[in-house]
Amino acid sequence: MSKFDEIKARDNKFFMNTYAPLDICFEKGEGCYLTDTEGNVYLDFLGGIAVNALGYNHPVFTNALIEQAQKVAVISNYFYNEKRGLMAEQLVKGTTLGKVFFGNSGAEANECAIKLARKYYKVKGETRYKIVSALQSFHGRTLATVTATGQEKYNKPFAPLPEGIGTYIPYNDEEALRNALEDSEVAALLLEPIQGEGGIIPATESYMKLARELTKEKGVLLILDEVQTGAGRTGKFWAYEHYGIEPDVITCAKGIGGGIPVSACIATEEVAKAFVPGDHGTTFGAQPLATAVGYAVCKKIREDGFMDDVAKKGNYLITELKKIEDARIKDVRGLGLIVGMEMESAEVAKDIYNRMFKKGFILNVCGGKVLRFVPPLIITIDQIATMLKALKETIAEM
Repeated sequence: MSKFDEIKARDNKFFMNTYAPLDICFEKGEGCYLTDTEGNVYLDFLGGIAVNALGYNHPVFTNALIEQAQKVAVISNYFYNEKRGLMAEQLVKGTTLGKVFFGNSGAEANECAIKLARKYYKVKGETRYKIVSALQSFHGRTLATVTATGQEKYNKPFAPLPEGIGTYIPYNDEEALRNALEDSEVAALLLEPIQGEGGIIPATESYMKLARELTKEKGVLLILDEVQTGAGRTGKFWAYEHYGIEPDVITCAKGIGGGIPVSACIATEEVAKAFVPGDHGTTFGAQPLATAVGYAVCKKIREDGFMDDVAKKGNYLITELKKIEDARIKDVRGLGLIVGMEMESAEVAKDIYNRMFKKGFILNVCGGKVLRFVPPLIITIDQIATMLKALKETIAEM
């Protein structure tokens, strides 16, 4: 029995059947490359689903992890820790937001935001508790966040769902947005600036500006889910910066930790005041280990020229994908290094994904029929060109 066969047999015996993994196990990574147990090397355009912002074994990530691990990993939130404040400062820099709560996953960040919105209006003495979100959205797997997710395949199996969270409107539909916010019981509008799992669909500028205008007019909080789009992914630290607006709350995870579990719910000073000690918490949130690494990763992403480089590489990727002439390609869209190429069917998208994998390239399919490109932010133009060459050859072969 090979090493992989042993790994697979043990995993199938003891691990819950929730992921349906491919028959491969990666055991190490370097830069933008992953190596499996058989020694095969792959160029990664998935990045742990937009997580590994600095790729694999980057000295900024590795050194921060080792240095903090040799000091203290967890001390509980009964005490102060220096890295908590340092990372929080990095996240609010350049925004009108003021306070941060740290969790471990994007779902936890969104759960926090939902609780915060409801508490905010309770403190104000207003009967607002409903959360409006978009169809084809994705906000997490907890019971509240899977309810906020506008896709029945994720939440229907867990009905009955929490009351007041599942109000879904078509994305980028301005009339539906206006109608939904007429309800005086709406506490918050929860949107992704770019729908990730829904198929890499950016919000239009007019839609996002209207969302901000209407939420202010109606006294509703605007929560932006930047779990997949934050931390420089779009060429700006936050995707909402492309729209010239300021939200009341941002949720984020994935790239802000570069591979270590850390998430954040970031709110304005006014909204954050609704939480008092005991309202919310988590054992591992804001731990020194996670926030030390997150601080180092975010600081690196904010270095001069880093995000400009992401934008240039993203423009190159999008431009070159659009040059591929094939009737089965229906659209290419995205910002920075979160890019989707929509195919005519799920079958075609999956076929390309499988063929590219056999050639040593890790892609992904989301939204049913969209090839997703979310590589480490350190990917090079040459590496992108290598992938594009293989992609063109693959499509031609089909």
